[in-house]
Amino acid sequence: MRGRMPRVLQGLLLAAAAAVLLAAGGAAWVWVSYQRLLEPVDPTSTDPVIVTLAEGSGAQQIARQLEDLGLIRSARAFRFYVRRENVAHRLRAGEYELSRAMSVPEIVTRLVRGEVITYRVTVPEGLTVAETLEIAAATGFFDAAELRRAVAAAAAEWPYLPEGVELQEPLEGYLFPDTYVFTRTTTEEHLIAGMLAGFERVLERVLGEQGQQRLEELGMTVHEIVTLASIIEREARVAEERPLISAVYHNRLRLGMKLDADPTVLYALGRTEGRLLYEDLEVDSPYNTYRYPGLPPGPIASPGAASLEAALYPADVDYLYFVAVGDGSGRHVFARTYEEHLRNVRQYRSRQNSTGS
Repeated sequence: MRGRMPRVLQGLLLAAAAAVLLAAGGAAWVWVSYQRLLEPVDPTSTDPVIVTLAEGSGAQQIARQLEDLGLIRSARAFRFYVRRENVAHRLRAGEYELSRAMSVPEIVTRLVRGEVITYRVTVPEGLTVAETLEIAAATGFFDAAELRRAVAAAAAEWPYLPEGVELQEPLEGYLFPDTYVFTRTTTEEHLIAGMLAGFERVLERVLGEQGQQRLEELGMTVHEIVTLASIIEREARVAEERPLISAVYHNRLRLGMKLDADPTVLYALGRTEGRLLYEDLEVDSPYNTYRYPGLPPGPIASPGAASLEAALYPADVDYLYFVAVGDGSGRHVFARTYEEHLRNVRQYRSRQNSTGS
C-alpha cells in the first residue's frame, strides 16, 4: 500500500529512537549522580575541619586529602569539577577552615580565593627590637633565632642607617608598632619585611609631599628624626604632651645642651623600666644623653605615628625643662628656666619616680 512504511524500517527507527532515549536517560542519570557527589557530605555539620594544603599540591593530591578527611564525597568528582571550571591550576596552598556542610563548589571557591586562616600579632608603641621579637615568637608561629637572622639580613639593606655609626641594635626604631595579620605559611622574613614596610608607609604619610623640605628645615635626617621620636615615645604618657616634649628636645639641641633624657640611660643600661639612681646617670655609653650632648647614635624604641609627627612638628614654645608630676596621671610640668625647673622639682619630688629631665 502506497505511503505505508515497511515494517523492517519501522523496527529500525523504533530501535534507534529507543537507543537515543536510553542514552539520554543514561547521561541524565550520570549527570544527576555527579551533581550529588558535589553536595555537602553532611549539611547539618557545624564542626570546622582545619586543612593544611602543602605548597606544590596539585588537584589530584588535594582531592585525595579532602576525601580522606571526609570533606568531599568523591575525589574523582572533585577533580572533574575543577577541570570543568578550569581552576585546577588556581587552587592555593595554605591553612583552611572547611566544613562537611560545604559543597564542592563552596570549597573550591575558598581554595581559589586563598581564604586561608589568618592570625594577628599586636606590637605596642615604645618597644625595643628585642621586645618586639619576643612578642612575635610568643605566638608560636615564628622561631626566635630565625627572627634574629631576618632582622640582621634586613638591617644590611636598610637605607636609613648612618654609615660608620655603631648602633646597639641596627633596626631599633624601625619595626613599626601595629597589628599585623599573618598566616601559618608567613615566614620570619616576611613578618620583618611587613613591619619595615609599615614604617615606610607611616613615614611617607607623616612627612607628606613636602617631607624632604621639612627635614632640611630641621637640618635632620630620617634616622635622627626616628631617634628623637623614640625618646618622645618613651617619655610621653599623655598624647597632647608629645609636641611639648619634642619642643624641649629641639630647643636643647639648638642651644647645644645635653638632652638629659632618662629613657636613653635606661636603654644604655639594658632596661626599659625602673627608677634611675644618680649613679646610673654616669654610665659610659653614647646612648647616655646625661653624659654626651646631642642625640644618641640611634633610636631606643619603636615610635608610633604620633611621636614621629611630634618629632617633625614640635610645639612653638621655648620650654627647656620638664619633670613628671608623679601623681599617676603621666603628666609633666614644663619650665623655661633652670630656676623654674628646680622649683618644679622640689614641688613634685615626693611624687616622682625618676630624676626628671
